[in-house]
Amino acid sequence: MPGFLECVINVSEGRDADRLAGLARAAGATLLDVHTDADHHRSVLTLCGPHPPGSGPSVQDAARAVARQAVAAIDLGRHSGAHPRFGAVDVVPWVALSGWPLQPGDLAVATGARDAFARWAGRELGLPAFLYGPERSLPDVRRGAWRSLEPDEGPPRPHPTAGAVAVGARPALVAYNLWLAEADLDRARRVAAGLRGPQLRTLGIPVGSAVQVSCNLIDPWQLGPGAVYDAVAARVEVGRAELVGLLPRSVLDAEPRHRWAELGLDGSATIEARLERAGLDGGSFGL
Repeated sequence: MPGFLECVINVSEGRDADRLAGLARAAGATLLDVHTDADHHRSVLTLCGPHPPGSGPSVQDAARAVARQAVAAIDLGRHSGAHPRFGAVDVVPWVALSGWPLQPGDLAVATGARDAFARWAGRELGLPAFLYGPERSLPDVRRGAWRSLEPDEGPPRPHPTAGAVAVGARPALVAYNLWLAEADLDRARRVAAGLRGPQLRTLGIPVGSAVQVSCNLIDPWQLGPGAVYDAVAARVEVGRAELVGLLPRSVLDAEPRHRWAELGLDGSATIEARLERAGLDGGSFGL
């Protein structure tokens, strides 16, 4: 059975509805989800489809269309938001998935898609592209870009309005925000620093009048949302939880169903459910 290729494009736009609608149209049939946050001034578009695509829509083509639209529409010089960024198309991770329900796929497939996209972005959009994945992490890129790291593809200087792009190859991760009951930024930062490790990346950040511990679960099959929620709740009162984008069904099923609402999860927010809804789960492609 062929696998699936996912691309989770993070763009520096979370406020202009018309602009976001244009980005969604550019993604076409591969678009499974758009998560938008006005305070972060950021949106996450989840694209996915069978790989190799055969007669179906190509995730690679869709990602390029979204990137082209974002570079044309977003001026980073006029951007302000809570989330760290250095590009209009800020982060473009590629994820290979296999099986059903979905499991981690061949990282070489994701790396190939990453390298092809980075070459294209440098050549066609004039975007300096920094690679991350097996060689180095995304935090390494954010720390080192324009200091100890030169772009892997594209020009040696930032695009005048679109900045640069980090293009990655990685297994599936889960982006997860835990909003504190009280807006204590110092405490959120202490909690984030105390929990940060190889399986969990965290930031304590202000979001409007509130504060959150923003989390990336690097291996959600080993460290899932419930464990992260409990680790934060043991240190500070949690007001609510928020899933950013989608998660694999097997990660959701590992959490007790009676906790789904508390954890900010539900069955419609899995990659599999959205693939089924879009007709990209295999039936339309004879997989």
